[in-house]
Amino acid sequence: MTKAIRRRLAGSEGFTLIELMVVVMIIAVLIAIAIPSFLGFRKSAQDRSAQSELRNVLLAEKAYWLENGDYTETAADITALEPNAVIAAAPADGVYLDLNAASADIVCLVRTSASGNHFAIWESSTVGTFYGATNLAAAACPAAAPAGYTQGGW
Repeated sequence: MTKAIRRRLAGSEGFTLIELMVVVMIIAVLIAIAIPSFLGFRKSAQDRSAQSELRNVLLAEKAYWLENGDYTETAADITALEPNAVIAAAPADGVYLDLNAASADIVCLVRTSASGNHFAIWESSTVGTFYGATNLAAAACPAAAPAGYTQGGW
């Protein structure tokens, strides 16, 4: 009986260990290339999502300013204009709003993306809109655009 099994196996073809190792190595190289790219795209998408949220709240703030002559930090006022806006007490939970203590014509918006990056908008009805990548929630909304902020976007 063992002779019959040996005769059947002698004619069969299969993969050698070297061939299997080469295939596994090729798959490992492809995975090593794909995973960092995927994580980079994911981080970029999370950052863009946070920036989009900030811009939407800024548009609601501008609409409120056009109607009332000043900005608001009341969540109900913003969500009445932008129902999808999430106004939060901390930038990691949603868009953080802060008005300048001396003037209701200056508003600061901050959002921390899921990737951990901070994005902020400083808006003045007379000076314009400035974009930055710092956490303004740590300090009061300044009377002038923070150093390093630009008007072109992030």
